Amino acid sequence: MKKNTLTFILMLLLGLVAGTLIGQLLSPYAGLSFLTKSVELTWQPKADLLVVRYDLNLHIRLNLISIVGLAAGFWLYRKL
Repeated sequence: MKKNTLTFILMLLLGLVAGTLIGQLLSPYAGLSFLTKSVELTWQPKADLLVVRYDLNLHIRLNLISIVGLAAGFWLYRKL
């Protein structure tokens, strides 16, 4: 399989989503709270240029499990 940027981004997103889903499943367990405690990153660029106006809201919620999923996605990409 040919490695390209789209495959790389797809593998990272799949790993991130899988890690986030696992983190949501583990959140009811108090003993694993250090793995599921989330930090939310927000970026909101906007501009009004009289002709074009844009407003972009990007919210990312990361926890330790989602970062592990991101690393797993990178590892799987390297194995291709």
